[in-house]
Amino acid sequence: APSKSKAKICRSAVLRKARHFVQHCRSAGPPIGILQASSGIARRFLSMSEAMDVVASETKANIDEGLYSRQLYVMGHEAQLRMSTSDVLLVGLDGLGVEIAKNVVLAGIKSLTIHDQTPASFSDLSAQFYLSESSIGETRASASLQSLKQLNEYVSVEETADSQVLDLAFISRFRCVVAIGQPLAEMVRLNKLCRECGACFVAGDSRGVCAFTFCDFGDDFVCYDTDGEPNKNAMISAVTQDNPAAVTCLEDHRHGLESGDVVKITAIEGMEELNDQEYEVNVTGPYTFEIPVDASSFSAYVRSGYVMQVKQPVKMTFRPLEDALVSPGEFLLADFAKMDRPAVLHQAFRGLYAYAAEHNNEMPTPGDPAAAEKVWEHAMRINQAAKTDGDGAEGVLFVENLEDSKDVITRFAMCAAGTLSPMCAAMGGILGQEVLKACSGKFSPIRQWFYFDALEVLPEEPLKMEDVAPRSSRYDGQIAVIGADLQAKLCQQRYFLVGAGAIGCEMLKNWAMMGLGAGENGAVHVTDMDRIERSNLSRQFLFRSTDIGQPKSCTAAAAAKRMNPELHVTAYESKVAPSTEEQFNTDFYEALDGVCTALDNIDARLYMDSRCL
Repeated sequence: APSKSKAKICRSAVLRKARHFVQHCRSAGPPIGILQASSGIARRFLSMSEAMDVVASETKANIDEGLYSRQLYVMGHEAQLRMSTSDVLLVGLDGLGVEIAKNVVLAGIKSLTIHDQTPASFSDLSAQFYLSESSIGETRASASLQSLKQLNEYVSVEETADSQVLDLAFISRFRCVVAIGQPLAEMVRLNKLCRECGACFVAGDSRGVCAFTFCDFGDDFVCYDTDGEPNKNAMISAVTQDNPAAVTCLEDHRHGLESGDVVKITAIEGMEELNDQEYEVNVTGPYTFEIPVDASSFSAYVRSGYVMQVKQPVKMTFRPLEDALVSPGEFLLADFAKMDRPAVLHQAFRGLYAYAAEHNNEMPTPGDPAAAEKVWEHAMRINQAAKTDGDGAEGVLFVENLEDSKDVITRFAMCAAGTLSPMCAAMGGILGQEVLKACSGKFSPIRQWFYFDALEVLPEEPLKMEDVAPRSSRYDGQIAVIGADLQAKLCQQRYFLVGAGAIGCEMLKNWAMMGLGAGENGAVHVTDMDRIERSNLSRQFLFRSTDIGQPKSCTAAAAAKRMNPELHVTAYESKVAPSTEEQFNTDFYEALDGVCTALDNIDARLYMDSRCL
């Protein structure tokens, strides 16, 4: 540098960059090599920071931040790195299974292996969006493979060989095994193998208007961050010389801590003995807490100081599926208006699987009251056995007055052979997230059962068997639930979708599977003025890298049309605003049956609300 002042500026700039580099490395994850600092100043700074695992920057560089930018805000680099080294096995590729596959591939796991030798049928086409009429007779895994491969260039997607046996040697290759729509005995078998080799196990099923999620991550699962929230921090205003020492924070900001949290104290003046030490706190108020240290001999507190939460890994223990069937523990509630429903659905699914085991793993014929009665009898028998055989055993589930829920169980059984795309989409998102939790160790997993139902969708009176009978139609799976008459009405609907981003892509996919607007007089209109960017590809699954720069609405509409060629969809590239009312005029809105806004813009939402009103 030609002058001292410029030399200081240069030195300061190098230090800032070194500090930024170290912080960058701190969040990157485990080291895989060594990088050398080119500046002596930077070298000294890194030495002061114990090199901060500089090497982790190499690993971080392997994450495509342009692709995963939005996801990294939530997951962070460390969790993303764990996912990128995780192999997942998915057994079952029905409508629910393909949703999970799509979600975890987009999220960026290392590899996904799919296993499903079931031949595709018409009943699959109402929810399995990578199947078509030309796929009938082909195995669901083979027919879906190429479409799944295209979702993420960084994820290896393969199918198992026809002769592959799901034994311990094979299961041991995976971090997480997912069993979807499998017979109960097979789920129990796979769960035992996972426990034997230390793999996480996730199971789920979607039958008609009811679905469940089950998680067993073993006896020693470690969750590194239970909530994903930023670490709590506060400024200290006082510390007492007591045993235990009482810490008071400035009253302009609640510390937000809970008893048992671990904190690190820094930058205190006058009681330096506390600096750079970690303590487990006992919260005594919104601005105060105690730390387990005898400060009576410490120097007096003078001023300043910061407290920063240090999140601790949490060890979690799960029960195997075989035990959790009998003693499920506390259910995660989906609807507080249905507090008693999860226990009823638990026995209902057990009754359904018992029926299927007696009928070559086939579900009850849609609308068959006699078959539904059999499922009900199985559920009652299982529930009664819990009272007699399991009387006194800890946690054994016995549902009092289960007979009062007979209508719930029989209605569930009568449509259990059907599949609804929206149910698969909702549960596929939840199950997919559980897989990512297993792979990343971030966010608390479901412990262990989650049930969801949408029985309100069904008509007040059960439909007749002829109303829900299969018709060799792509909507057979949905007709088995809602009947042919309502299906015909759905096809004639005229809807306007505003926004073709992440939510818009999901809605178009659901509508294509449902047949919304696929009738002679039906129509779907979609508008979005944006164009596709690379960062969209990790969550807007209708787009590919070759579509970057293309209009979102046109590309999404074309993709939905490929999923269901019967769909009548029209794409626009216009925003919804007073300036476009010549295009989207009163006649346009009056011809619609409904509007769906998939927007991230409040002004546009308010405008659409006013137009609908």
